[in-house]
Amino acid sequence: MQSLLSDNMTIIALLGALVILILTAFVVSTYFSKIKHSKADGILTEEDWDGIKEFKNDLPIGWAASFLCVIIWGLWYIFIGYPLNAYSQIGEYNKEVINHNNNFKAKWASLSEDELNTMGDNIFQVQCSQCHGIDKSGINGKAADLTKWGRSEHIVEVILKGSKGMGYLAEMLPVEVSQDDAKNIANYVMAEISLAKVPSNADSIAKGKDLFAIHCVACHGSDGKGLEGVENYAPDLTTYGTYEFLTEVLKRGKNGSIGKMPSFTYANFDEYQDKALNNFILSND
Repeated sequence: MQSLLSDNMTIIALLGALVILILTAFVVSTYFSKIKHSKADGILTEEDWDGIKEFKNDLPIGWAASFLCVIIWGLWYIFIGYPLNAYSQIGEYNKEVINHNNNFKAKWASLSEDELNTMGDNIFQVQCSQCHGIDKSGINGKAADLTKWGRSEHIVEVILKGSKGMGYLAEMLPVEVSQDDAKNIANYVMAEISLAKVPSNADSIAKGKDLFAIHCVACHGSDGKGLEGVENYAPDLTTYGTYEFLTEVLKRGKNGSIGKMPSFTYANFDEYQDKALNNFILSND
């Protein structure tokens, strides 16, 4: 345990307390002396309390000086003296959190696929299974079916049914295309636009590219990143199927057709936990 006198702020506080004690003793003794020896003469105030009046005395110089010194010391303490070069419980806690996070990252930085799935499964069962079900199927429509999420099947569903509730400026309305055309668009997005780079039939990708230019570029842009210069207009499709997209969904939350998924910023997931959760959702487990 840190020695009491090894802390600069503690020493300064003790010195300050000693000075205040000395000044208090001096002021008290001075006024006791005046009480004993001074005569009751001088200019009185106009206020009268049952025949009792008070003198119009100037503000005591010692009191004014002490008050000014306390103000100056307080400003110094708030803006300069603390917490620089000083010990505090908050500072110690913050250091412990940083050390814990660094140890956590070092421990989980190089996980195998099985280990990632295990971590993601644990997070999912605690945070997500109540609505999405332990098998990720959405409990008969109570929440999104995550066995399709992050895959071309989910893109097809969004194209045909639309999507809303994540707070983007552009609301995704159903696109009037056939099931096959929607699948071609989805294959193109997953193979060419998304960083997931899920391979698909070359002919389907070519058709999907043409259909994407007709139906999707207006909101998502030709590169899938959204309209240039317009922030928060539409989702960035280049991250779809990756943990970055999941991170965005967890941050935003989502208003579904039967309920609202809250923002998970309170859970404070780090990059490794997001990766593990995304890995589990995309797994066949």
